Amino acid sequence: MEYFIDINSIPKMKNIPCFKIKLLPQDNIAEKLPKFLYADKEIGLRSKIGGYPDFIQEDDRPICPECKQKMSFYGQLDSLNDEYCIGDCGMIYIFVCFDCLETKAIIQSY
Repeated sequence: MEYFIDINSIPKMKNIPCFKIKLLPQDNIAEKLPKFLYADKEIGLRSKIGGYPDFIQEDDRPICPECKQKMSFYGQLDSLNDEYCIGDCGMIYIFVCFDCLETKAIIQSY
């Protein structure tokens, strides 16, 4: 007996167009947050939606627990300053499976 897989039925990882996130303070507290003291100047400015993840470490794209396919990169959120630093100037990466509506977030830092 032969089995055929309809490749059109296999969920596919989507590449979302890239949008840079510009942080706009919404109150006086946010406006007064100090910048990083010693981090490189791009730290804190790497948040975005879509495009490709700017992994700090190895490529760590998760697999959807439901369909077992690679999840789509949705966005990344950068550390804000020395007080709100993710690890060592790290980022949170968000992934989604558009077919199963599963999400996963991972953290990487230097």
